[in-house]
Amino acid sequence: MFVGDMACRWLETYPKTEPLFLQIGFPGPHPPYDPPSRYAESYLKKDLPLAEVTQAELDGQPPAYRAMIQHNTEFDHDAVVHQHNPTPEQRHRQRAYYLANVTMIDEKIGQILQTLEEQGYLDNSIVIFASDHGDALTDHGHSQKWRMYDIVTRVPLIVWSPGRFEGGRIVDGLCQLMDIGPAILEMAGADRPEVLEAESLLPAIQGETWGGRDYVFTEQARDTNLTETDFETMLRSRNWKLVHFLGEPHGQLFDLNNDPDEIHNLWDNVASQAKKRELLDVLREWRIRSQYETSDWTKNWR
Repeated sequence: MFVGDMACRWLETYPKTEPLFLQIGFPGPHPPYDPPSRYAESYLKKDLPLAEVTQAELDGQPPAYRAMIQHNTEFDHDAVVHQHNPTPEQRHRQRAYYLANVTMIDEKIGQILQTLEEQGYLDNSIVIFASDHGDALTDHGHSQKWRMYDIVTRVPLIVWSPGRFEGGRIVDGLCQLMDIGPAILEMAGADRPEVLEAESLLPAIQGETWGGRDYVFTEQARDTNLTETDFETMLRSRNWKLVHFLGEPHGQLFDLNNDPDEIHNLWDNVASQAKKRELLDVLREWRIRSQYETSDWTKNWR
């Protein structure tokens, strides 16, 4: 509520002397799931989808993930009460309050758009909506982030500018969130840094031919929640996902065509070893190239 109201107030009071770039960071939907009760009432009455969590799935998860479940039942994180075996009613309530937070933010975004229009900005604006991560919301036996399941790593990305970009389109392709960065620079007529791993999404936004990335990557280092591994990295293609834990013999490998819900870990499956080796090779090359291309010591001869 505060963030949305402050954004509107800023738009109403900031001197209109030049074009603006306004970044608005809502802290939610994030624990504690604390929307005003009027937002939660309808969701508490709805039949919300809850993925089944079996003991077999939990037993097949990497040790770092199983340790997180235990850790989160022993320590209070973000006012979420973690339990080993929450009831369907408890799972439903958590999801309902999360969705209520989403609806609250949706309402505030509507007010921001209205304020842009009232202040004369909207006809010459590009509005981008995105998030940094999702929330497991008790699926796979987990809550919040720190894991590499699609429900955590896939995020919304909406670009809106009537008269500039054709609306009503869904673009199918792999990208990383940072890929919106060079697109913003190009839309603003600004220079793009030479050393940049991001690949501009502007062609996709403009409706041009765009195939997306072959692979996307996500990283997570040890912190106060992920306590039993130093570093994990995810590699995802359209059809496969690999999760690597630094210095550990275990990991995750999912055939997304046959297992889109990421239940059956094929890391130790004999028939999947060639695919695991292929993806590990891709991960190694990406890591080396990323280190090389973003290092200051290479700029002297580029």
